[in-house]
Amino acid sequence: MAGTFRFTFGPWNIHEGADVFGPPVRKTIEFEKKLEFYKKLGFDGVQFHDDDAVPELEGKTAGQIIKEAEELKNRLGDMGLTAEFVAPRLWEDPRTIDGGYTSNDPACRKYAMERTKISIDITKALGIDLLVLWLAREGTYIREAKDSVVATERLVEAINSMLDYDNDIRICVEPKPNEPMDHAYIPTTGHALALGMLTTDPDRVGVNIESAHAILAGLDPSDEMGFALAHDKLWTVHLNDQNGLKFDQDKAFGSVDLRRAFNQVRILDKHDYGKNGEWVGLDVKAMRTQKDEVATKHLSNSKEVFDRLLEISRGIDESFMQNCIDDRDYEELDLYIMKTLLA
Repeated sequence: MAGTFRFTFGPWNIHEGADVFGPPVRKTIEFEKKLEFYKKLGFDGVQFHDDDAVPELEGKTAGQIIKEAEELKNRLGDMGLTAEFVAPRLWEDPRTIDGGYTSNDPACRKYAMERTKISIDITKALGIDLLVLWLAREGTYIREAKDSVVATERLVEAINSMLDYDNDIRICVEPKPNEPMDHAYIPTTGHALALGMLTTDPDRVGVNIESAHAILAGLDPSDEMGFALAHDKLWTVHLNDQNGLKFDQDKAFGSVDLRRAFNQVRILDKHDYGKNGEWVGLDVKAMRTQKDEVATKHLSNSKEVFDRLLEISRGIDESFMQNCIDDRDYEELDLYIMKTLLA
């Protein structure tokens, strides 16, 4: 347990504070200005949606898109930054309100694939090979609206098309059980890995585990991470926190359940996460009422909590823990962990 972790976040994590019940509460910060925060906050990588990297991409030619993505890559390099991944933003287009890859409308499915291929082009132009799929609307509001067998087959067909489109691209599925759809077809890590096994090249299909998404499924994030690590499929993480089975809150890492956060850090460190270049991604949002001038603290705070929990984990008396386990004295082990965190 002596690895070095590198951190990323997305430009959407510095945001205006709007929610579904009210307007923005902070001023918009231009993308280029957001990039200036990364190094100051201790981050080296940037997560991208396709239209974060190339704004208004649907009105541009393939050549223009690649050119702009290559120019962005150069700007990132000049700032000491690199891209981590690209994710196609499919959930905000009118053609994907009933799903993209699983839509009942073939024209909508065609659009989703065309947009995804553009995202792959952007990914390669940025000099990386990781495409993250948050299957936001690939689900149903009522069971009878879609056939789950057909929907699964369509997801496999879509991923196969991505794998065929580029021989190097890796597809990283980000599972979530609900929101915006009532029921998502790929709600957990196990579903994502099983989906990958149905594709033409399972070696190029992995997972991105977000803490809050696991919690929304009633699961422990560290267990989900351990499951993926055992399959060598944990290719990125989105660390945050979540207060119960509510909407996706994206709270600062460790702000709700410090012990739950501790176990995520510990499982990653114990099993050498990052040895193949994987990043520690944060997907956290500032509290709605946070003032403009301090609206990046959720990012630096989350990284600070990770680093402190890493220090605590590496300082644990492993022999004492093992003795508790061997003696089957879990109450003593439980108290030891709590006292360690309290100290």
